[in-house]
Amino acid sequence: MFFSRKPQNLNDQQTGSISLETTSNSNRPTPIETQHNTAQLSVPPVISAPQPQPISPSPNAHVDSPIKTVPTPPPASIYARPTQQTETTPHDQETKAAPTTKLTQANVAATASSDVQRILEKMKAPTATGKNISPHVIKVPSLNSIFFPDLWLTPEGVMFIRDERTKFALVPLQTDDQLDFEKALEQGYTGSSSYALKFAGESYRVERVVTTTGIQYNCRKMPRNTPDIYDLGLPEPVINYLVGLATESGLILMGGPTGMGKTTTCSALIKKYLENEGGFLYTVEDPPEMPLDGLYAAKNGGLGLCKQTPIENERWGDGLKSALRSKPRYILVGEIRTPETASQALRAATSGHLVISTIHANSVEDALNSVIKYATAAGLQESLAADLLGRGILGVVHQKLEGIRVLKPVIRCAFANPNPAAADQMRMIIRDGKINLSTLMEMQETKLHQGKPLFKEIE
Repeated sequence: MFFSRKPQNLNDQQTGSISLETTSNSNRPTPIETQHNTAQLSVPPVISAPQPQPISPSPNAHVDSPIKTVPTPPPASIYARPTQQTETTPHDQETKAAPTTKLTQANVAATASSDVQRILEKMKAPTATGKNISPHVIKVPSLNSIFFPDLWLTPEGVMFIRDERTKFALVPLQTDDQLDFEKALEQGYTGSSSYALKFAGESYRVERVVTTTGIQYNCRKMPRNTPDIYDLGLPEPVINYLVGLATESGLILMGGPTGMGKTTTCSALIKKYLENEGGFLYTVEDPPEMPLDGLYAAKNGGLGLCKQTPIENERWGDGLKSALRSKPRYILVGEIRTPETASQALRAATSGHLVISTIHANSVEDALNSVIKYATAAGLQESLAADLLGRGILGVVHQKLEGIRVLKPVIRCAFANPNPAAADQMRMIIRDGKINLSTLMEMQETKLHQGKPLFKEIE
């Protein structure tokens, strides 16, 4: 059985992140729905250059024509910068090469337009099914004048964002500030493949990738504010249970594929902990994504403090060791993706801290198995890793977003009894090493929907 909620528009300009609409609650004001920032779509005409036709000379034709136009041969890549056509005479036709267009601020718009035009011409060709593709191009004055969660800048200088008309396709993007953005990406490079960037008042998480044709930048636009967890569209019974774990110790895992809002959900949850209970939050991220750093006034009259720390050179283990020495109440681990991260996270979860982390996984069971495999690779015996995970786990939520223009969350979840002194089915299954939680998840999801407690209180 899957949880799903009412979908919300993907394009939330206020937060810059994927926000998901939830049904209004009588006890909580309905969040104001933001307006969709629609970019002006401009479809430049695709004009195919006329192909030269062979001409049979007539008796009256002039044989020695002094000037002939030599068409520039097509580039090897459809993204390659175009070259200028030149007029040559017969004697220097074989030696004189066409000069390459120099990229400057003055001609970058025309050059980018030619690049995209060439792409469109390539795409205009009939497909294997015999149908023609009719792509479009988005033209806007600046990157800030359009919402997008992800942007790809190719080594050939062409920017792409997601095409909202389809589930996976991309669409070319043209802006007047593209050269400035490219310079900022190059100047902001820290030597690490992942780094944070500020450009025109917006924050980006950048992944710098070396490809066979040059450097490509994959950019994720970060939200301006961390959203309230009740505004993300998750099932309210699940949110209520997660929020109630603020005073417990252990590990909460958020699993799912890439780009499914895992970090947003984790950040929104731990923000709610600071607002309700206060305490010190230490984050270990590569790089820091959601704006969490700062001071919080808690509802219990105390204060909450968050400090976000970046990881350098994939040294996640060192970051977690530093976190433990800082005596935090909460630890947010951006992602479990190395053996040492998994090992240190398990130790932190079993030593009195509340640890929240994301992990790439296809299911709840896959998320748990991945943690055990990572910890085993760090040198722990598999039985010890399973025992640590069984003792430290509080819950696992697997999240996916479904839809094209409008996304909705579909989640599965499983929780362990937060009381370590009580017998618990989930902990026993993890320690046995044969993780199959289908029956347990269905039972718990039914109880949550019916408003029943998941676990009996120990008298």
